[in-house]
Amino acid sequence: MITTYRSLLFEVEEGVATVTLHRPEELNAIDANMREDFARLGDALTAASDIRVVIFTGAGRAFSSGGSVSHFEKDWNTDDFRAQSHRLSAFFNGLELLEKPVIAALNGIATGAGLQLAMACDLRIAAETARLGFREHWLGLIPGHGGATRLVKLIGLSRAKEIYFSGDLLDAREAHRLGLVNRVVVEGKALAEAKRIARDLARRAPHAIGLTKQLLNAAVDLDLHRGLQLEALAQSIAIKTNDHKEGVIAFREKRSPKFEGK
Repeated sequence: MITTYRSLLFEVEEGVATVTLHRPEELNAIDANMREDFARLGDALTAASDIRVVIFTGAGRAFSSGGSVSHFEKDWNTDDFRAQSHRLSAFFNGLELLEKPVIAALNGIATGAGLQLAMACDLRIAAETARLGFREHWLGLIPGHGGATRLVKLIGLSRAKEIYFSGDLLDAREAHRLGLVNRVVVEGKALAEAKRIARDLARRAPHAIGLTKQLLNAAVDLDLHRGLQLEALAQSIAIKTNDHKEGVIAFREKRSPKFEGK
């Protein structure tokens, strides 16, 4: 199934949804149309039981160069600007809350809101030619939509300050060394590697994967006692699923389990 939004391409195959930011002539800059598409997409991803993994990538030579400059040229009313910002932040937050793995296939440059989108994903696979960073201060702006907060959580305070203050773009290898990306592949192979990982994840038990994602996200801000409480609660849910029963039977029968997300 292929659905075309105004600025996104959306395809689902074997439980894996691939979302392509599709403004290649503008380096996939996030404009008003893409922001509206993101809101619709967020609802679709939450509701679709046939989707087990989501991949984001970009058309052409960029993942996304960030927010469209035209968006910032408008003479905004402060309240209206905040409302627009909250909508994009809500989409990024929704990707973290989505109980499905989300992978960013960084095929090229990822800056500003483009990098913020990638950081809201669970895994980031970068082509060796990708470049990542924040350039907002050249426009007199800050890295919003979780850009500052997620960066600190991913790589630590000191390194986050260095990246932002320098304004330089990191190459993929350095981003991997710092922990900003999970894997670096040769040029042109980021999406293929993301799909390989996604297909493997799509065969896992969806409830177990989703619950574990939520536990890992929560663990960043929890002490051990609270973490153990949440783990016990999640396990009490997982153990009552049909997929758990199927996993045990498959183990006894020495075969691969067939999980149905039930």
